[in-house]
Amino acid sequence: KSPAQKSTRESTSTFDTRVGETLSIMPPRTRTSSRTPSKASSSAKSPAKTRSRQAAKPKASARVKTAPVTPTAPAAAMHYEFGGPIGAAAITLVLPLVCYFLVYACNEDGCAAVGDVARRGLASLPGFPKSMPLFDAQGAVMALGWMAFTIIAHVALPGIEKQGVVLPGGSRLTYKLNGFRVFVATCVVGAIGTHAGVIDLTLVHEKFLSMLTAMIVFSYALSTYLYASSFGRGKMLAKGGDSGNAAYDYFIGRELNPRLLNGKFDLKVFCELTPGLIGWLLLDLGFAAKEYATFGAVSPAMALVCAFQGAYVIDALWNEPAILTTMDVTTDGFGFMLAFGDLVWVPFTYSLQCRYILEHPQALSNAHLALVLLVQCVGYAIFRGANSQKNLFRTNPNDPRVAHLKTLQTKRGTKLIVSGWWGICRHINYLGDWIMAWAWCLPCGFSHVVPYFYVIYFGILLAHRDARDGEACEEKYGADWARYCAIVKYRLIPFIY
Repeated sequence: KSPAQKSTRESTSTFDTRVGETLSIMPPRTRTSSRTPSKASSSAKSPAKTRSRQAAKPKASARVKTAPVTPTAPAAAMHYEFGGPIGAAAITLVLPLVCYFLVYACNEDGCAAVGDVARRGLASLPGFPKSMPLFDAQGAVMALGWMAFTIIAHVALPGIEKQGVVLPGGSRLTYKLNGFRVFVATCVVGAIGTHAGVIDLTLVHEKFLSMLTAMIVFSYALSTYLYASSFGRGKMLAKGGDSGNAAYDYFIGRELNPRLLNGKFDLKVFCELTPGLIGWLLLDLGFAAKEYATFGAVSPAMALVCAFQGAYVIDALWNEPAILTTMDVTTDGFGFMLAFGDLVWVPFTYSLQCRYILEHPQALSNAHLALVLLVQCVGYAIFRGANSQKNLFRTNPNDPRVAHLKTLQTKRGTKLIVSGWWGICRHINYLGDWIMAWAWCLPCGFSHVVPYFYVIYFGILLAHRDARDGEACEEKYGADWARYCAIVKYRLIPFIY
Protein backbone atom coordinates (compact mmCIF):
# COMPACT_ATOMS: atom_id res chain seq x y z
CA LYS A 1 0.00 0.00 0.00
CA SER A 2 0.66 1.66 1.99
CA PRO A 3 0.02 -1.34 2.15
CA ALA A 4 -1.79 0.49 1.02
CA GLN A 5 -1.15 -0.24 4.04
CA LYS A 6 -0.88 -0.41 1.03
CA SER A 7 -1.34 -1.25 0.77
CA THR A 8 -3.37 2.51 1.37
CA ARG A 9 -1.95 2.57 4.86
CA GLU A 10 0.06 5.28 6.61
CA SER A 11 3.21 3.23 6.47
CA THR A 12 3.37 2.13 2.81
CA SER A 13 0.57 1.05 -0.27
CA THR A 14 0.62 -0.46 0.68
CA PHE A 15 2.02 -3.40 -1.01
CA ASP A 16 1.98 1.61 1.64
CA THR A 17 1.19 0.54 3.15
CA ARG A 18 -0.01 -1.55 4.04
CA VAL A 19 -1.06 -1.51 3.15
CA GLY A 20 1.23 -1.83 1.95
CA GLU A 21 2.93 0.71 0.25
CA THR A 22 2.98 -1.98 -2.78
CA LEU A 23 7.70 -2.56 -3.58
CA SER A 24 5.15 0.04 -3.38
CA ILE A 25 2.68 -2.68 -3.33
CA MET A 26 0.51 -1.95 -0.87
CA PRO A 27 -1.09 -0.48 0.24
CA PRO A 28 -0.06 0.39 1.54
CA ARG A 29 0.55 0.00 3.60
CA THR A 30 -0.76 1.28 3.39
CA ARG A 31 -1.64 -0.17 2.93
CA THR A 32 -1.01 5.66 4.68
CA SER A 33 2.31 7.24 5.15
CA SER A 34 3.65 10.36 3.65
CA ARG A 35 7.13 11.22 2.81
CA THR A 36 9.32 11.65 5.79
CA PRO A 37 9.73 13.83 7.63
CA SER A 38 6.52 15.56 8.68
CA LYS A 39 6.26 19.10 7.49
CA ALA A 40 4.01 22.15 7.66
CA SER A 41 3.57 24.53 4.75
CA SER A 42 2.08 27.96 4.65
CA SER A 43 -1.45 27.72 3.29
CA ALA A 44 -1.27 31.35 2.21
CA LYS A 45 1.13 30.71 -0.65
CA SER A 46 -0.46 31.70 -3.92
CA PRO A 47 -0.78 29.40 -6.91
CA ALA A 48 1.42 31.83 -8.84
CA LYS A 49 4.26 31.36 -6.38
CA THR A 50 3.76 27.63 -6.46
CA ARG A 51 3.99 27.62 -10.23
CA SER A 52 7.09 29.80 -10.23
CA ARG A 53 8.91 27.44 -7.90
CA GLN A 54 7.89 24.43 -9.96
CA ALA A 55 8.97 26.10 -13.17
CA ALA A 56 12.39 26.62 -11.64
CA LYS A 57 12.58 22.92 -10.79
CA PRO A 58 11.17 21.04 -13.78
CA LYS A 59 12.68 17.72 -12.70
CA ALA A 60 10.57 17.60 -9.54
CA SER A 61 7.13 17.82 -11.11
CA ALA A 62 4.88 15.69 -13.31
CA ARG A 63 4.31 16.90 -16.85
CA VAL A 64 0.94 17.72 -18.32
CA LYS A 65 0.72 16.66 -21.96
CA THR A 66 -1.46 19.54 -23.13
CA ALA A 67 0.93 21.87 -24.96
CA PRO A 68 4.59 22.00 -25.97
CA VAL A 69 6.80 23.32 -23.21
CA THR A 70 10.16 24.91 -23.77
CA PRO A 71 12.62 23.32 -21.35
CA THR A 72 14.42 25.69 -19.01
CA ALA A 73 17.26 23.28 -18.36
CA PRO A 74 18.82 20.25 -20.06
CA ALA A 75 16.75 17.11 -19.47
CA ALA A 76 18.23 14.80 -16.86
CA ALA A 77 18.75 11.12 -17.52
CA MET A 78 15.77 8.98 -16.55
CA HIS A 79 16.08 7.65 -13.03
CA TYR A 80 14.83 4.06 -13.01
CA GLU A 81 13.71 2.17 -9.91
CA PHE A 82 13.04 -1.53 -9.30
CA GLY A 83 15.92 -2.56 -11.55
CA GLY A 84 14.75 -0.54 -14.54
CA PRO A 85 12.69 -1.97 -17.43
CA ILE A 86 14.01 -5.51 -16.97
CA GLY A 87 13.29 -5.47 -13.25
CA ALA A 88 9.84 -3.98 -13.76
CA ALA A 89 8.95 -6.61 -16.36
CA ALA A 90 10.23 -9.40 -14.11
CA ILE A 91 8.23 -8.13 -11.12
CA THR A 92 5.10 -7.86 -13.26
CA LEU A 93 5.42 -11.55 -14.13
CA VAL A 94 6.78 -12.91 -10.83
CA LEU A 95 4.45 -11.33 -8.27
CA PRO A 96 1.40 -13.44 -9.22
CA LEU A 97 3.61 -16.54 -9.01
CA VAL A 98 4.59 -15.59 -5.46
CA CYS A 99 0.91 -15.45 -4.48
CA TYR A 100 0.37 -18.93 -5.91
CA PHE A 101 3.58 -20.23 -4.33
CA LEU A 102 2.46 -19.27 -0.82
CA VAL A 103 -0.49 -21.66 -1.25
CA TYR A 104 1.59 -24.30 -3.05
CA ALA A 105 4.17 -24.32 -0.24
CA CYS A 106 1.80 -24.17 2.71
CA ASN A 107 -1.76 -25.40 2.89
CA GLU A 108 -3.98 -27.96 4.61
CA ASP A 109 -1.95 -30.84 3.11
CA GLY A 110 1.30 -29.65 4.69
CA CYS A 111 3.69 -26.74 5.03
CA ALA A 112 7.25 -26.43 3.80
CA ALA A 113 9.98 -26.68 6.44
CA VAL A 114 13.27 -24.94 5.71
CA GLY A 115 15.30 -28.08 6.43
CA ASP A 116 13.19 -30.27 4.14
CA VAL A 117 13.37 -27.75 1.31
CA ALA A 118 17.15 -27.57 1.66
CA ARG A 119 17.44 -31.37 1.47
CA ARG A 120 14.74 -32.33 -1.03
CA GLY A 121 14.03 -29.11 -2.94
CA LEU A 122 10.60 -28.62 -4.50
CA ALA A 123 9.74 -32.28 -3.86
CA SER A 124 9.25 -31.35 -0.19
CA LEU A 125 6.41 -28.95 -0.99
CA PRO A 126 2.84 -30.21 -0.59
CA GLY A 127 1.56 -28.73 -3.86
CA PHE A 128 -1.87 -27.24 -4.46
CA PRO A 129 -4.56 -28.90 -2.34
CA LYS A 130 -7.21 -30.83 -4.24
CA SER A 131 -9.94 -29.03 -2.30
CA MET A 132 -8.88 -25.69 -3.87
CA PRO A 133 -9.39 -25.47 -7.65
CA LEU A 134 -7.12 -23.00 -9.40
CA PHE A 135 -10.14 -21.56 -11.14
CA ASP A 136 -13.88 -22.08 -11.26
CA ALA A 137 -16.87 -19.95 -12.13
CA GLN A 138 -18.15 -19.57 -8.57
CA GLY A 139 -14.84 -18.24 -7.28
CA ALA A 140 -14.62 -15.77 -10.18
CA VAL A 141 -18.17 -14.56 -9.51
CA MET A 142 -17.37 -14.09 -5.83
CA ALA A 143 -14.24 -12.04 -6.54
CA LEU A 144 -15.60 -9.92 -9.38
CA GLY A 145 -18.93 -9.55 -7.57
CA TRP A 146 -17.05 -8.08 -4.63
CA MET A 147 -15.38 -5.53 -6.92
CA ALA A 148 -18.77 -4.63 -8.40
CA PHE A 149 -20.29 -4.21 -4.94
CA THR A 150 -17.54 -1.85 -3.75
CA ILE A 151 -17.74 0.24 -6.93
CA ILE A 152 -21.53 0.60 -6.66
CA ALA A 153 -21.30 1.38 -2.93
CA HIS A 154 -18.59 3.98 -3.51
CA VAL A 155 -20.66 5.73 -6.17
CA ALA A 156 -24.02 5.47 -4.37
CA LEU A 157 -23.04 6.28 -0.79
CA PRO A 158 -22.33 9.85 0.28
CA GLY A 159 -18.83 10.79 1.32
CA ILE A 160 -16.74 13.70 2.49
CA GLU A 161 -14.96 15.77 -0.13
CA LYS A 162 -11.31 16.65 0.40
CA GLN A 163 -8.84 18.50 -1.76
CA GLY A 164 -5.52 16.90 -2.58
CA VAL A 165 -2.11 18.51 -2.79
CA VAL A 166 -1.34 21.30 -5.25
CA LEU A 167 -0.71 19.90 -8.73
CA PRO A 168 2.03 21.18 -11.07
CA GLY A 169 -0.43 23.54 -12.75
CA GLY A 170 -1.38 25.09 -9.42
CA SER A 171 -4.82 23.45 -9.15
CA ARG A 172 -6.07 20.78 -6.76
CA LEU A 173 -8.23 17.72 -7.34
CA THR A 174 -11.24 17.03 -5.14
CA TYR A 175 -11.64 13.50 -3.83
CA LYS A 176 -14.76 11.74 -2.62
CA LEU A 177 -13.82 9.68 0.44
CA ASN A 178 -16.31 7.16 1.84
CA GLY A 179 -14.26 4.03 2.48
CA PHE A 180 -15.48 3.72 6.07
CA ARG A 181 -19.11 4.01 4.95
CA VAL A 182 -18.53 1.29 2.36
CA PHE A 183 -17.10 -0.83 5.19
CA VAL A 184 -20.22 -0.25 7.31
CA ALA A 185 -22.45 -1.10 4.34
CA THR A 186 -20.42 -4.29 3.83
CA CYS A 187 -20.98 -5.28 7.46
CA VAL A 188 -24.72 -4.67 7.20
CA VAL A 189 -25.12 -6.55 3.93
CA GLY A 190 -22.88 -9.36 5.19
CA ALA A 191 -24.82 -9.76 8.44
CA ILE A 192 -28.19 -9.79 6.67
CA GLY A 193 -26.97 -12.12 3.94
CA THR A 194 -25.44 -14.55 6.44
CA HIS A 195 -28.60 -14.60 8.56
CA ALA A 196 -30.71 -15.22 5.47
CA GLY A 197 -28.39 -18.01 4.29
CA VAL A 198 -27.49 -16.17 1.09
CA ILE A 199 -23.86 -15.49 2.06
CA ASP A 200 -21.54 -18.25 3.29
CA LEU A 201 -18.18 -16.85 4.36
CA THR A 202 -16.74 -20.31 4.89
CA LEU A 203 -16.55 -20.66 1.10
CA VAL A 204 -13.59 -18.26 0.89
CA HIS A 205 -11.24 -21.07 1.95
CA GLU A 206 -12.38 -23.51 -0.73
CA LYS A 207 -12.54 -20.77 -3.38
CA PHE A 208 -9.35 -18.99 -2.32
CA LEU A 209 -7.28 -19.97 -5.37
CA SER A 210 -10.20 -19.38 -7.75
CA MET A 211 -10.70 -15.86 -6.38
CA LEU A 212 -6.96 -15.24 -6.53
CA THR A 213 -6.84 -16.21 -10.20
CA ALA A 214 -9.83 -14.02 -11.04
CA MET A 215 -8.31 -10.98 -9.32
CA ILE A 216 -4.92 -11.51 -10.98
CA VAL A 217 -6.62 -11.48 -14.40
CA PHE A 218 -8.63 -8.41 -13.34
CA SER A 219 -5.50 -6.54 -12.20
CA TYR A 220 -3.74 -7.22 -15.52
CA ALA A 221 -6.81 -6.05 -17.42
CA LEU A 222 -7.10 -2.90 -15.32
CA SER A 223 -3.38 -2.17 -15.73
CA THR A 224 -3.66 -2.56 -19.51
CA TYR A 225 -6.60 -0.15 -19.59
CA LEU A 226 -4.71 2.36 -17.44
CA TYR A 227 -1.66 2.23 -19.69
CA ALA A 228 -3.66 2.59 -22.91
CA SER A 229 -5.87 5.39 -21.60
CA SER A 230 -2.85 7.37 -20.40
CA PHE A 231 -2.09 8.29 -24.02
CA GLY A 232 -5.30 10.29 -24.26
CA ARG A 233 -5.22 14.03 -24.77
CA GLY A 234 -4.70 16.28 -21.75
CA LYS A 235 -3.54 13.53 -19.36
CA MET A 236 -1.32 14.50 -16.45
CA LEU A 237 1.57 12.06 -16.37
CA ALA A 238 3.58 10.94 -13.36
CA LYS A 239 7.23 11.89 -13.53
CA GLY A 240 8.47 8.37 -12.82
CA GLY A 241 6.06 6.64 -15.19
CA ASP A 242 6.78 8.64 -18.35
CA SER A 243 10.08 7.02 -19.30
CA GLY A 244 9.08 5.97 -22.81
CA ASN A 245 9.77 2.30 -22.04
CA ALA A 246 6.49 0.39 -22.28
CA ALA A 247 7.36 -2.37 -19.78
CA TYR A 248 8.58 0.09 -17.16
CA ASP A 249 5.73 2.57 -17.60
CA TYR A 250 3.15 -0.24 -17.55
CA PHE A 251 4.49 -1.30 -14.16
CA ILE A 252 5.00 2.14 -12.56
CA GLY A 253 1.93 3.78 -14.12
CA ARG A 254 1.96 6.67 -16.62
CA GLU A 255 -1.09 8.70 -15.59
CA LEU A 256 -0.98 10.35 -12.19
CA ASN A 257 -4.72 10.61 -11.45
CA PRO A 258 -6.86 8.49 -13.83
CA ARG A 259 -10.55 9.25 -13.36
CA LEU A 260 -13.96 8.12 -14.64
CA LEU A 261 -17.49 9.57 -14.59
CA ASN A 262 -16.40 13.04 -15.73
CA GLY A 263 -13.66 13.18 -13.15
CA LYS A 264 -15.81 12.20 -10.17
CA PHE A 265 -14.43 8.66 -9.71
CA ASP A 266 -10.72 8.60 -8.89
CA LEU A 267 -9.54 5.09 -9.70
CA LYS A 268 -6.28 5.22 -7.75
CA VAL A 269 -7.66 6.57 -4.48
CA PHE A 270 -10.62 4.17 -4.65
CA CYS A 271 -8.41 1.12 -5.17
CA GLU A 272 -5.89 2.30 -2.58
CA LEU A 273 -8.11 1.34 0.36
CA THR A 274 -11.66 0.26 -0.28
CA PRO A 275 -11.78 -3.07 -2.20
CA GLY A 276 -8.41 -4.46 -1.07
CA LEU A 277 -8.43 -3.61 2.63
CA ILE A 278 -12.05 -4.57 3.25
CA GLY A 279 -11.56 -7.67 1.08
CA TRP A 280 -8.55 -8.64 3.22
CA LEU A 281 -10.68 -8.47 6.36
CA LEU A 282 -13.44 -10.52 4.71
CA LEU A 283 -10.92 -13.27 3.90
CA ASP A 284 -9.79 -13.26 7.54
CA LEU A 285 -13.36 -13.54 8.77
CA GLY A 286 -14.06 -16.29 6.23
CA PHE A 287 -11.15 -18.34 7.60
CA ALA A 288 -12.42 -17.74 11.14
CA ALA A 289 -15.92 -18.85 10.10
CA LYS A 290 -14.45 -22.00 8.55
CA GLU A 291 -12.53 -22.73 11.76
CA TYR A 292 -15.71 -22.35 13.79
CA ALA A 293 -17.65 -24.60 11.40
CA THR A 294 -14.89 -27.25 11.52
CA PHE A 295 -13.87 -27.24 15.19
CA GLY A 296 -16.86 -25.65 16.91
CA ALA A 297 -14.86 -22.68 18.20
CA VAL A 298 -12.60 -19.86 17.10
CA SER A 299 -9.12 -20.30 18.56
CA PRO A 300 -7.41 -17.51 20.55
CA ALA A 301 -4.70 -17.33 17.87
CA MET A 302 -7.29 -16.77 15.12
CA ALA A 303 -9.20 -14.27 17.25
CA LEU A 304 -6.05 -12.23 17.92
CA VAL A 305 -4.98 -12.02 14.29
CA CYS A 306 -8.50 -11.13 13.13
CA ALA A 307 -8.78 -8.48 15.86
CA PHE A 308 -5.37 -6.95 15.11
CA GLN A 309 -5.82 -6.86 11.37
CA GLY A 310 -9.45 -5.73 11.68
CA ALA A 311 -8.40 -2.82 13.87
CA TYR A 312 -5.72 -1.93 11.35
CA VAL A 313 -8.18 -1.91 8.46
CA ILE A 314 -10.76 0.13 10.37
CA ASP A 315 -8.07 2.59 11.45
CA ALA A 316 -6.97 3.09 7.83
CA LEU A 317 -10.54 3.59 6.60
CA TRP A 318 -11.40 5.99 9.42
CA ASN A 319 -8.30 8.07 8.63
CA GLU A 320 -8.80 7.83 4.87
CA PRO A 321 -8.06 11.55 4.17
CA ALA A 322 -4.46 10.96 5.25
CA ILE A 323 -3.75 9.00 2.03
CA LEU A 324 -4.05 12.17 -0.04
CA THR A 325 -0.54 13.24 1.02
CA THR A 326 1.12 9.86 0.48
CA MET A 327 3.70 9.11 -2.19
CA ASP A 328 1.28 6.64 -3.79
CA VAL A 329 -1.22 9.43 -4.46
CA THR A 330 0.97 12.51 -4.94
CA THR A 331 3.88 11.03 -6.92
CA ASP A 332 3.39 7.52 -8.29
CA GLY A 333 1.34 6.87 -11.39
CA PHE A 334 -1.43 4.29 -11.34
CA GLY A 335 -0.18 1.16 -13.09
CA PHE A 336 0.39 -2.50 -12.36
CA MET A 337 2.47 -1.77 -9.25
CA LEU A 338 -0.40 -0.20 -7.35
CA ALA A 339 -3.30 -1.98 -9.07
CA PHE A 340 -1.92 -5.45 -8.34
CA GLY A 341 -0.71 -4.41 -4.91
CA ASP A 342 -4.05 -2.95 -3.84
CA LEU A 343 -6.36 -5.61 -5.30
CA VAL A 344 -4.32 -8.83 -5.12
CA TRP A 345 -1.20 -8.62 -3.00
CA VAL A 346 -2.78 -7.02 0.07
CA PRO A 347 -5.85 -9.23 0.50
CA PHE A 348 -4.37 -12.54 -0.68
CA THR A 349 -0.95 -12.40 1.02
CA TYR A 350 -1.80 -10.40 4.14
CA SER A 351 -4.47 -12.96 5.08
CA LEU A 352 -1.85 -15.74 5.10
CA GLN A 353 -1.68 -15.91 8.90
CA CYS A 354 -5.40 -16.58 9.32
CA ARG A 355 -5.32 -19.21 6.58
CA TYR A 356 -2.32 -20.88 8.24
CA ILE A 357 -4.01 -20.95 11.66
CA LEU A 358 -7.10 -22.54 10.11
CA GLU A 359 -5.06 -25.22 8.33
CA HIS A 360 -2.53 -25.73 11.16
CA PRO A 361 -4.30 -25.10 14.50
CA GLN A 362 -2.18 -23.45 17.20
CA ALA A 363 -2.47 -24.04 20.95
CA LEU A 364 -0.79 -21.02 22.53
CA SER A 365 0.13 -20.60 26.20
CA ASN A 366 -1.08 -17.62 28.22
CA ALA A 367 2.46 -16.25 28.24
CA HIS A 368 2.63 -16.47 24.43
CA LEU A 369 -0.70 -14.68 24.10
CA ALA A 370 0.41 -11.96 26.52
CA LEU A 371 3.61 -11.41 24.53
CA VAL A 372 1.65 -11.06 21.30
CA LEU A 373 -0.68 -8.50 22.91
CA LEU A 374 2.27 -6.52 24.25
CA VAL A 375 3.99 -6.41 20.86
CA GLN A 376 0.78 -5.26 19.18
CA CYS A 377 0.17 -2.49 21.73
CA VAL A 378 3.72 -1.16 21.46
CA GLY A 379 3.62 -1.17 17.66
CA TYR A 380 0.23 0.52 17.48
CA ALA A 381 1.20 3.18 20.03
CA ILE A 382 4.22 4.15 17.92
CA PHE A 383 2.35 3.91 14.61
CA ARG A 384 -0.72 5.90 15.59
CA GLY A 385 1.14 8.36 17.82
CA ALA A 386 3.63 9.28 15.10
CA ASN A 387 1.07 9.59 12.32
CA SER A 388 -1.36 11.59 14.45
CA GLN A 389 1.41 13.99 15.45
CA LYS A 390 2.46 14.39 11.80
CA ASN A 391 -1.06 15.01 10.50
CA LEU A 392 -1.90 17.46 13.29
CA PHE A 393 1.29 19.42 12.66
CA ARG A 394 0.50 19.62 8.96
CA THR A 395 -3.05 20.84 9.43
CA ASN A 396 -2.52 23.12 12.45
CA PRO A 397 1.08 23.64 13.57
CA ASN A 398 -0.09 26.09 16.23
CA ASP A 399 -2.13 23.45 18.05
CA PRO A 400 -0.88 23.19 21.68
CA ARG A 401 -0.28 19.45 21.20
CA VAL A 402 2.38 20.10 18.54
CA ALA A 403 3.32 23.77 18.96
CA HIS A 404 6.20 22.81 21.27
CA LEU A 405 7.92 20.65 18.65
CA LYS A 406 11.31 21.77 17.41
CA THR A 407 11.56 22.33 13.68
CA LEU A 408 14.12 23.06 10.99
CA GLN A 409 13.20 25.90 8.64
CA THR A 410 13.91 25.10 4.97
CA LYS A 411 14.59 27.42 2.04
CA ARG A 412 11.35 26.17 0.48
CA GLY A 413 9.42 27.83 3.30
CA THR A 414 8.42 24.57 4.97
CA LYS A 415 9.42 23.21 8.35
CA LEU A 416 10.76 19.75 9.18
CA ILE A 417 10.06 18.30 12.63
CA VAL A 418 13.22 17.36 14.52
CA SER A 419 11.74 16.43 17.92
CA GLY A 420 8.88 14.39 19.34
CA TRP A 421 8.19 11.13 17.54
CA TRP A 422 9.89 12.42 14.39
CA GLY A 423 13.06 13.31 16.23
CA ILE A 424 13.65 9.65 17.13
CA CYS A 425 14.11 8.49 13.52
CA ARG A 426 13.04 9.62 10.08
CA HIS A 427 10.42 6.90 9.61
CA ILE A 428 9.29 6.17 13.14
CA ASN A 429 5.81 5.30 11.81
CA TYR A 430 7.35 2.56 9.66
CA LEU A 431 8.95 1.07 12.77
CA GLY A 432 5.58 0.92 14.54
CA ASP A 433 4.02 -0.72 11.50
CA TRP A 434 6.76 -3.35 11.36
CA ILE A 435 6.42 -4.13 15.08
CA MET A 436 2.71 -4.73 14.53
CA ALA A 437 3.60 -7.08 11.68
CA TRP A 438 5.40 -9.28 14.22
CA ALA A 439 2.25 -9.38 16.36
CA TRP A 440 0.31 -10.69 13.35
CA CYS A 441 2.79 -13.50 12.73
CA LEU A 442 3.68 -14.62 16.27
CA PRO A 443 0.28 -16.33 16.84
CA CYS A 444 1.29 -18.81 14.13
CA GLY A 445 3.87 -20.42 16.40
CA PHE A 446 7.36 -21.37 15.32
CA SER A 447 6.96 -24.63 13.39
CA HIS A 448 7.17 -23.11 9.91
CA VAL A 449 8.70 -20.04 8.31
CA VAL A 450 6.00 -19.50 5.65
CA PRO A 451 3.54 -17.64 7.92
CA TYR A 452 6.39 -15.21 8.67
CA PHE A 453 6.56 -14.24 5.00
CA TYR A 454 4.67 -11.03 5.74
CA VAL A 455 7.03 -9.66 8.38
CA ILE A 456 10.09 -10.51 6.24
CA TYR A 457 8.64 -9.01 3.07
CA PHE A 458 7.30 -5.97 4.92
CA GLY A 459 10.70 -5.20 6.46
CA ILE A 460 12.28 -5.22 2.99
CA LEU A 461 9.44 -3.10 1.62
CA LEU A 462 9.80 -0.46 4.34
CA ALA A 463 13.57 -0.25 3.87
CA HIS A 464 13.02 0.23 0.12
CA ARG A 465 10.35 2.85 0.70
CA ASP A 466 12.66 4.66 3.12
CA ALA A 467 15.33 4.80 0.41
CA ARG A 468 12.82 6.14 -2.15
CA ASP A 469 11.63 8.81 0.26
CA GLY A 470 15.20 9.77 1.10
CA GLU A 471 16.10 10.30 -2.56
CA ALA A 472 12.96 12.35 -3.15
CA CYS A 473 13.55 14.53 -0.10
CA GLU A 474 17.21 15.07 -0.99
CA GLU A 475 16.14 16.31 -4.42
CA LYS A 476 13.39 18.42 -2.91
CA TYR A 477 15.24 20.04 0.00
CA GLY A 478 18.87 19.98 -1.13
CA ALA A 479 21.28 21.20 1.58
CA ASP A 480 18.44 21.44 4.09
CA TRP A 481 17.97 17.68 3.84
CA ALA A 482 21.60 17.12 4.78
CA ARG A 483 21.12 19.41 7.79
CA TYR A 484 18.02 17.46 8.78
CA CYS A 485 19.79 14.10 8.51
CA ALA A 486 22.59 15.39 10.73
CA ILE A 487 19.99 16.10 13.43
CA VAL A 488 17.74 13.04 12.96
CA LYS A 489 20.46 10.45 12.36
CA TYR A 490 18.52 7.19 12.29
CA ARG A 491 16.31 6.11 9.43
CA LEU A 492 14.08 3.28 10.73
CA ILE A 493 15.39 1.76 13.96
CA PRO A 494 16.90 4.01 16.66
CA PHE A 495 20.59 3.35 17.38
CA ILE A 496 20.65 0.56 14.76
CA TYR A 497 19.60 1.83 11.32
